[in-house]
Amino acid sequence: MTTESDGVLGFIDILRSAGLAVPVGSLIAFLEAVQLLGEDLHSIYWAGRSTLAHSPQECELYDIVFRNWILGTEMELVASSPATSQSLSVDGDDAENESQDDESDAEIDQSDVLRFSRTETLHSMDFAALTDEERNEADQFIAAMRVNAATRRSRRRRPSKRANGTPDLRRTVRESLRTGGEPFHRRTLERRRVARRVVLIADISGSMASYSRALLRYAHAAVSARTSVEAFALGTRLTRVTRELATRDPDFALQRASASIEDWSGGTRLGEGLGQFNDLWGTKGMARGAIVVILSDGWDRGDPEHLATEMARLSRVAHEIVWVNPLKASEGYAPLARGMAAALPFVDEFVEGHSLESLERLSSLLSRGTSSPVRSWTTPRVQEVNR
Repeated sequence: MTTESDGVLGFIDILRSAGLAVPVGSLIAFLEAVQLLGEDLHSIYWAGRSTLAHSPQECELYDIVFRNWILGTEMELVASSPATSQSLSVDGDDAENESQDDESDAEIDQSDVLRFSRTETLHSMDFAALTDEERNEADQFIAAMRVNAATRRSRRRRPSKRANGTPDLRRTVRESLRTGGEPFHRRTLERRRVARRVVLIADISGSMASYSRALLRYAHAAVSARTSVEAFALGTRLTRVTRELATRDPDFALQRASASIEDWSGGTRLGEGLGQFNDLWGTKGMARGAIVVILSDGWDRGDPEHLATEMARLSRVAHEIVWVNPLKASEGYAPLARGMAAALPFVDEFVEGHSLESLERLSSLLSRGTSSPVRSWTTPRVQEVNR
Protein backbone atom coordinates (compact mmCIF):
# COMPACT_ATOMS: atom_id res chain seq x y z
CA MET A 1 0.00 0.00 0.00
CA THR A 2 1.16 3.51 -0.73
CA THR A 3 0.00 6.73 0.79
CA GLU A 4 0.77 8.78 -2.29
CA SER A 5 -2.03 11.04 -3.51
CA ASP A 6 -2.94 8.70 -6.39
CA GLY A 7 -3.44 5.78 -4.01
CA VAL A 8 -5.47 7.86 -1.57
CA LEU A 9 -7.68 9.22 -4.34
CA GLY A 10 -8.22 5.65 -5.50
CA PHE A 11 -9.36 4.79 -1.99
CA ILE A 12 -11.80 7.72 -2.10
CA ASP A 13 -13.16 6.46 -5.44
CA ILE A 14 -13.78 3.03 -3.90
CA LEU A 15 -15.58 4.62 -0.95
CA ARG A 16 -17.85 6.59 -3.25
CA SER A 17 -18.51 3.53 -5.41
CA ALA A 18 -19.51 1.65 -2.26
CA GLY A 19 -22.11 4.32 -1.50
CA LEU A 20 -20.32 6.56 1.00
CA ALA A 21 -20.79 10.28 0.29
CA VAL A 22 -17.43 12.08 0.53
CA PRO A 23 -17.85 15.86 0.17
CA VAL A 24 -14.99 18.03 -1.03
CA GLY A 25 -14.34 19.49 2.41
CA SER A 26 -13.89 16.04 3.98
CA LEU A 27 -11.64 14.99 1.10
CA ILE A 28 -9.37 18.00 1.58
CA ALA A 29 -9.13 17.40 5.34
CA PHE A 30 -8.24 13.72 4.77
CA LEU A 31 -5.58 14.53 2.16
CA GLU A 32 -3.97 17.09 4.46
CA ALA A 33 -3.92 14.54 7.28
CA VAL A 34 -2.31 11.91 5.03
CA GLN A 35 0.46 14.33 4.07
CA LEU A 36 1.25 14.86 7.74
CA LEU A 37 1.01 11.19 8.77
CA GLY A 38 3.16 9.65 6.04
CA GLU A 39 3.09 5.81 5.96
CA ASP A 40 1.53 5.22 9.40
CA LEU A 41 -1.42 2.96 8.47
CA HIS A 42 -2.94 3.02 11.95
CA SER A 43 -3.03 6.82 12.01
CA ILE A 44 -4.28 7.01 8.40
CA TYR A 45 -7.14 4.67 9.31
CA TRP A 46 -8.30 6.86 12.20
CA ALA A 47 -7.77 10.05 10.20
CA GLY A 48 -10.06 8.72 7.45
CA ARG A 49 -12.63 7.43 9.90
CA SER A 50 -12.85 10.78 11.69
CA THR A 51 -13.10 12.85 8.48
CA LEU A 52 -14.95 10.59 6.03
CA ALA A 53 -17.40 8.55 8.17
CA HIS A 54 -20.11 10.31 10.20
CA SER A 55 -22.49 7.58 11.38
CA PRO A 56 -22.28 3.98 12.67
CA GLN A 57 -23.41 2.66 9.27
CA GLU A 58 -20.78 4.73 7.46
CA CYS A 59 -18.10 3.60 9.93
CA GLU A 60 -18.96 -0.05 9.22
CA LEU A 61 -18.79 0.55 5.46
CA TYR A 62 -15.54 2.50 5.87
CA ASP A 63 -13.95 -0.40 7.80
CA ILE A 64 -14.81 -2.88 5.04
CA VAL A 65 -13.49 -0.65 2.26
CA PHE A 66 -10.30 0.24 4.16
CA ARG A 67 -9.52 -3.40 4.93
CA ASN A 68 -9.96 -4.48 1.32
CA TRP A 69 -7.98 -1.46 0.10
CA ILE A 70 -5.04 -2.32 2.34
CA LEU A 71 -5.09 -6.01 1.42
CA GLY A 72 -5.66 -5.32 -2.27
CA THR A 73 -8.59 -7.72 -2.42
CA GLU A 74 -11.94 -7.35 -4.11
CA MET A 75 -14.61 -5.85 -1.90
CA GLU A 76 -17.68 -7.90 -1.04
CA LEU A 77 -20.35 -5.87 0.73
CA VAL A 78 -22.61 -8.72 1.89
CA ALA A 79 -24.90 -8.17 4.87
CA SER A 80 -24.71 -10.78 7.63
CA SER A 81 -28.50 -10.91 8.04
CA PRO A 82 -30.75 -12.70 5.50
CA ALA A 83 -31.55 -10.63 2.47
CA THR A 84 -35.05 -9.18 2.42
CA SER A 85 -36.98 -7.68 -0.43
CA GLN A 86 -37.06 -3.93 -0.06
CA SER A 87 -38.19 -1.25 -2.49
CA LEU A 88 -36.07 1.81 -2.99
CA SER A 89 -37.22 5.03 -4.56
CA VAL A 90 -35.07 7.98 -5.50
CA ASP A 91 -36.15 11.49 -4.57
CA GLY A 92 -34.25 14.14 -6.53
CA ASP A 93 -35.69 17.05 -4.49
CA ASP A 94 -38.19 18.05 -7.17
CA ALA A 95 -41.96 18.05 -7.58
CA GLU A 96 -42.21 15.57 -10.44
CA ASN A 97 -43.90 12.89 -8.29
CA GLU A 98 -46.51 15.13 -6.66
CA SER A 99 -49.21 13.92 -9.05
CA GLN A 100 -48.89 10.23 -8.14
CA ASP A 101 -52.01 8.52 -6.82
CA ASP A 102 -52.59 7.49 -3.20
CA GLU A 103 -51.64 3.87 -3.89
CA SER A 104 -48.21 4.85 -5.17
CA ASP A 105 -47.73 7.19 -2.20
CA ALA A 106 -48.48 4.36 0.20
CA GLU A 107 -45.89 2.16 -1.45
CA ILE A 108 -43.27 4.92 -1.26
CA ASP A 109 -44.01 5.46 2.44
CA GLN A 110 -43.08 1.81 3.09
CA SER A 111 -39.82 2.09 1.21
CA ASP A 112 -36.51 3.72 1.97
CA VAL A 113 -36.23 7.05 0.21
CA LEU A 114 -32.79 7.87 -1.09
CA ARG A 115 -32.06 11.51 -1.64
CA PHE A 116 -29.35 12.82 -3.88
CA SER A 117 -26.72 14.62 -1.87
CA ARG A 118 -26.38 18.15 -3.22
CA THR A 119 -23.21 18.83 -1.27
CA GLU A 120 -20.74 18.26 -4.10
CA THR A 121 -22.98 20.00 -6.63
CA LEU A 122 -23.44 22.98 -4.33
CA HIS A 123 -19.68 23.28 -3.79
CA SER A 124 -19.08 23.83 -7.49
CA MET A 125 -22.06 26.11 -8.21
CA ASP A 126 -21.53 29.78 -8.96
CA PHE A 127 -22.75 32.08 -6.17
CA ALA A 128 -24.62 34.15 -8.75
CA ALA A 129 -26.72 31.11 -9.76
CA LEU A 130 -27.81 30.02 -6.27
CA THR A 131 -31.41 30.10 -5.12
CA ASP A 132 -32.34 31.50 -1.71
CA GLU A 133 -32.42 27.99 -0.21
CA GLU A 134 -29.07 27.07 -1.75
CA ARG A 135 -27.58 30.38 -0.64
CA ASN A 136 -28.60 29.71 2.96
CA GLU A 137 -27.04 26.27 2.75
CA ALA A 138 -23.86 27.76 1.27
CA ASP A 139 -23.74 30.26 4.14
CA GLN A 140 -23.55 27.37 6.59
CA PHE A 141 -20.58 25.89 4.73
CA ILE A 142 -18.81 29.26 4.66
CA ALA A 143 -19.38 29.73 8.40
CA ALA A 144 -17.62 26.40 9.03
CA MET A 145 -14.52 27.36 7.01
CA ARG A 146 -11.31 28.17 8.86
CA VAL A 147 -8.41 30.24 7.60
CA ASN A 148 -5.07 29.01 8.97
CA ALA A 149 -2.42 31.28 7.54
CA ALA A 150 1.11 30.15 6.77
CA THR A 151 3.63 30.69 9.55
CA ARG A 152 6.84 32.71 9.66
CA ARG A 153 9.86 32.86 11.94
CA SER A 154 9.40 35.45 14.65
CA ARG A 155 12.15 37.76 15.82
CA ARG A 156 11.44 36.72 19.38
CA ARG A 157 13.17 33.68 20.78
CA ARG A 158 12.01 31.17 23.35
CA PRO A 159 13.86 28.59 25.47
CA SER A 160 14.85 25.53 23.49
CA LYS A 161 15.96 22.01 24.34
CA ARG A 162 18.17 21.82 21.27
CA ALA A 163 21.89 21.83 21.98
CA ASN A 164 22.80 23.64 18.75
CA GLY A 165 20.51 26.64 19.22
CA THR A 166 21.43 30.23 19.97
CA PRO A 167 23.20 30.42 23.37
CA ASP A 168 21.01 31.74 26.16
CA LEU A 169 23.63 33.47 28.30
CA ARG A 170 21.21 34.78 30.90
CA ARG A 171 19.73 31.36 31.76
CA THR A 172 23.11 29.68 31.52
CA VAL A 173 24.75 32.09 33.99
CA ARG A 174 21.76 31.99 36.33
CA GLU A 175 21.83 28.20 36.54
CA SER A 176 25.62 28.14 36.90
CA LEU A 177 25.19 29.79 40.33
CA ARG A 178 23.82 26.48 41.58
CA THR A 179 27.01 24.68 40.56
CA GLY A 180 29.60 27.07 41.93
CA GLY A 181 29.77 29.19 38.82
CA GLU A 182 30.50 26.30 36.46
CA PRO A 183 28.13 26.29 33.43
CA PHE A 184 27.43 22.56 33.35
CA HIS A 185 24.02 23.14 31.72
CA ARG A 186 24.25 25.32 28.66
CA ARG A 187 20.87 26.71 27.70
CA THR A 188 19.84 27.75 24.18
CA LEU A 189 17.15 29.74 22.43
CA GLU A 190 15.19 29.26 19.20
CA ARG A 191 13.01 31.49 17.10
CA ARG A 192 9.26 31.05 17.45
CA ARG A 193 6.96 30.46 14.48
CA VAL A 194 3.88 32.63 14.36
CA ALA A 195 1.01 32.88 11.90
CA ARG A 196 1.27 35.58 9.27
CA ARG A 197 -1.30 38.32 9.39
CA VAL A 198 -4.03 38.04 6.75
CA VAL A 199 -5.63 41.21 5.32
CA LEU A 200 -8.87 40.75 3.37
CA ILE A 201 -10.05 43.60 1.12
CA ALA A 202 -13.47 42.81 -0.37
CA ASP A 203 -14.93 44.73 -3.30
CA ILE A 204 -18.59 45.58 -2.51
CA SER A 205 -19.37 47.55 -5.69
CA GLY A 206 -22.36 47.00 -7.95
CA SER A 207 -20.46 44.71 -10.33
CA MET A 208 -19.69 42.40 -7.39
CA ALA A 209 -23.26 42.35 -6.04
CA SER A 210 -23.69 38.62 -6.77
CA TYR A 211 -20.58 37.72 -4.78
CA SER A 212 -20.12 40.42 -2.10
CA ARG A 213 -22.40 38.71 0.42
CA ALA A 214 -20.59 35.38 0.20
CA LEU A 215 -17.15 37.01 0.27
CA LEU A 216 -18.01 39.07 3.35
CA ARG A 217 -19.25 35.92 5.06
CA TYR A 218 -15.91 34.33 4.22
CA ALA A 219 -14.21 37.36 5.77
CA HIS A 220 -16.34 36.89 8.88
CA ALA A 221 -15.34 33.23 9.12
CA ALA A 222 -11.69 34.27 8.94
CA VAL A 223 -11.96 37.16 11.43
CA SER A 224 -14.03 35.26 14.01
CA ALA A 225 -11.67 32.28 13.99
CA ARG A 226 -8.30 34.07 14.21
CA THR A 227 -6.93 37.15 15.96
CA SER A 228 -4.51 38.19 13.19
CA VAL A 229 -7.04 38.85 10.40
CA GLU A 230 -8.08 42.31 9.23
CA ALA A 231 -11.07 42.91 6.95
CA PHE A 232 -11.94 45.90 4.75
CA ALA A 233 -14.78 46.72 2.36
CA LEU A 234 -13.84 48.65 -0.75
CA GLY A 235 -16.15 50.57 -3.07
CA THR A 236 -15.81 54.27 -3.76
CA ARG A 237 -14.15 54.45 -0.34
CA LEU A 238 -12.41 52.08 2.05
CA THR A 239 -14.17 50.90 5.24
CA ARG A 240 -12.55 48.84 7.96
CA VAL A 241 -15.04 46.18 9.15
CA THR A 242 -12.84 43.99 11.36
CA ARG A 243 -14.61 45.02 14.56
CA GLU A 244 -18.07 44.57 13.03
CA LEU A 245 -17.22 41.04 11.84
CA ALA A 246 -15.60 39.99 15.13
CA THR A 247 -18.67 38.20 16.48
CA ARG A 248 -19.77 34.58 16.41
CA ASP A 249 -23.17 35.19 14.81
CA PRO A 250 -22.57 35.52 11.03
CA ASP A 251 -25.96 37.12 10.32
CA PHE A 252 -25.50 39.73 13.03
CA ALA A 253 -21.91 40.34 11.91
CA LEU A 254 -23.01 40.89 8.30
CA GLN A 255 -25.77 43.23 9.46
CA ARG A 256 -23.30 45.32 11.47
CA ALA A 257 -20.84 45.43 8.57
CA SER A 258 -23.56 46.48 6.10
CA ALA A 259 -24.66 49.28 8.42
CA SER A 260 -21.11 50.64 8.59
CA ILE A 261 -20.60 50.62 4.80
CA GLU A 262 -22.01 53.76 3.18
CA ASP A 263 -21.22 52.92 -0.45
CA TRP A 264 -22.63 49.40 -0.76
CA SER A 265 -23.28 48.35 -4.40
CA GLY A 266 -21.96 51.63 -5.74
CA GLY A 267 -18.95 52.31 -7.92
CA THR A 268 -15.35 51.13 -7.55
CA ARG A 269 -12.21 53.16 -7.05
CA LEU A 270 -9.59 50.53 -6.43
CA GLY A 271 -6.62 52.86 -6.75
CA GLU A 272 -7.95 55.41 -4.26
CA GLY A 273 -9.07 52.70 -1.84
CA LEU A 274 -5.71 50.91 -1.89
CA GLY A 275 -3.98 54.28 -1.56
CA GLN A 276 -6.01 54.97 1.58
CA PHE A 277 -5.14 51.54 2.94
CA ASN A 278 -1.43 52.07 2.25
CA ASP A 279 -1.41 55.52 3.86
CA LEU A 280 -3.42 54.71 7.00
CA TRP A 281 -2.64 51.04 7.67
CA GLY A 282 -0.58 49.14 5.11
CA THR A 283 2.80 50.84 5.07
CA LYS A 284 2.53 51.66 8.79
CA GLY A 285 2.74 47.99 9.72
CA MET A 286 -0.51 46.15 9.03
CA ALA A 287 0.56 44.84 5.62
CA ARG A 288 4.24 44.40 6.44
CA GLY A 289 5.00 40.70 6.09
CA ALA A 290 1.28 39.92 5.73
CA ILE A 291 -0.71 38.00 3.13
CA VAL A 292 -3.03 40.52 1.45
CA VAL A 293 -6.11 39.06 -0.23
CA ILE A 294 -8.03 41.32 -2.62
CA LEU A 295 -11.47 40.01 -3.61
CA SER A 296 -12.54 41.93 -6.69
CA ASP A 297 -13.48 41.55 -10.34
CA GLY A 298 -10.99 44.29 -11.29
CA TRP A 299 -13.53 46.75 -12.73
CA ASP A 300 -12.35 50.23 -11.73
CA ARG A 301 -13.62 53.74 -12.46
CA GLY A 302 -10.36 55.36 -11.41
CA ASP A 303 -7.05 55.88 -13.12
CA PRO A 304 -5.31 52.52 -13.82
CA GLU A 305 -1.89 54.14 -13.40
CA HIS A 306 -2.88 55.21 -9.88
CA LEU A 307 -3.93 51.63 -9.14
CA ALA A 308 -0.63 50.30 -10.47
CA THR A 309 1.29 52.75 -8.28
CA GLU A 310 -0.58 51.71 -5.13
CA MET A 311 -0.23 48.01 -5.96
CA ALA A 312 3.52 48.54 -6.33
CA ARG A 313 3.64 50.21 -2.90
CA LEU A 314 1.67 47.36 -1.38
CA SER A 315 3.85 44.68 -2.99
CA ARG A 316 6.96 46.19 -1.42
CA VAL A 317 5.71 45.63 2.14
CA ALA A 318 3.38 42.61 1.85
CA HIS A 319 4.70 39.08 1.91
CA GLU A 320 2.23 37.89 -0.75
CA ILE A 321 -0.67 39.45 -2.66
CA VAL A 322 -3.51 37.12 -3.64
CA TRP A 323 -6.17 38.43 -6.02
CA VAL A 324 -9.48 36.55 -5.95
CA ASN A 325 -11.60 37.25 -9.05
CA PRO A 326 -15.01 35.53 -9.43
CA LEU A 327 -14.97 36.19 -13.18
CA LYS A 328 -11.83 34.09 -13.66
CA ALA A 329 -13.98 30.95 -13.68
CA SER A 330 -15.85 32.16 -16.78
CA GLU A 331 -15.01 30.36 -20.01
CA GLY A 332 -12.67 32.39 -22.17
CA TYR A 333 -11.95 34.94 -19.46
CA ALA A 334 -8.96 37.25 -19.93
CA PRO A 335 -7.87 40.05 -17.56
CA LEU A 336 -8.71 42.82 -20.04
CA ALA A 337 -10.38 45.22 -17.59
CA ARG A 338 -8.20 48.27 -17.03
CA GLY A 339 -8.02 47.81 -13.28
CA MET A 340 -7.28 44.11 -13.46
CA ALA A 341 -4.65 44.58 -16.15
CA ALA A 342 -2.93 47.30 -14.13
CA ALA A 343 -2.89 45.30 -10.89
CA LEU A 344 -1.97 41.86 -12.20
CA PRO A 345 1.82 42.40 -12.59
CA PHE A 346 2.04 42.91 -8.80
CA VAL A 347 -0.09 39.88 -7.89
CA ASP A 348 1.52 36.65 -6.66
CA GLU A 349 -1.58 34.43 -6.98
CA PHE A 350 -4.55 35.01 -9.26
CA VAL A 351 -7.36 32.63 -8.30
CA GLU A 352 -11.09 32.10 -8.70
CA GLY A 353 -13.66 33.11 -6.09
CA HIS A 354 -17.06 32.21 -7.49
CA SER A 355 -17.99 29.11 -5.47
CA LEU A 356 -17.55 27.24 -2.20
CA GLU A 357 -14.93 25.04 -3.83
CA SER A 358 -12.87 28.05 -4.87
CA LEU A 359 -13.05 29.51 -1.34
CA GLU A 360 -11.86 26.19 0.08
CA ARG A 361 -8.92 26.28 -2.32
CA LEU A 362 -8.21 29.82 -1.17
CA SER A 363 -8.12 28.67 2.46
CA SER A 364 -5.76 25.85 1.52
CA LEU A 365 -3.60 28.31 -0.41
CA LEU A 366 -3.32 30.66 2.56
CA SER A 367 -2.45 27.83 4.95
CA ARG A 368 0.59 26.74 2.96
CA GLY A 369 1.58 30.11 1.49
CA THR A 370 1.80 30.96 -2.20
CA SER A 371 4.43 29.16 -4.23
CA SER A 372 3.82 29.94 -7.91
CA PRO A 373 4.01 33.69 -8.64
CA VAL A 374 2.16 34.80 -11.75
CA ARG A 375 4.10 37.98 -12.37
CA SER A 376 6.41 36.39 -14.94
CA TRP A 377 3.61 35.45 -17.33
CA THR A 378 1.18 38.28 -16.68
CA THR A 379 3.50 41.20 -17.38
CA PRO A 380 3.70 40.70 -21.19
CA ARG A 381 -0.07 40.26 -21.42
CA VAL A 382 -0.71 43.42 -19.41
CA GLN A 383 1.68 45.41 -21.56
CA GLU A 384 -0.15 44.24 -24.65
CA VAL A 385 -3.51 45.26 -23.18
CA ASN A 386 -2.22 48.71 -22.25
CA ARG A 387 -1.03 49.29 -25.80
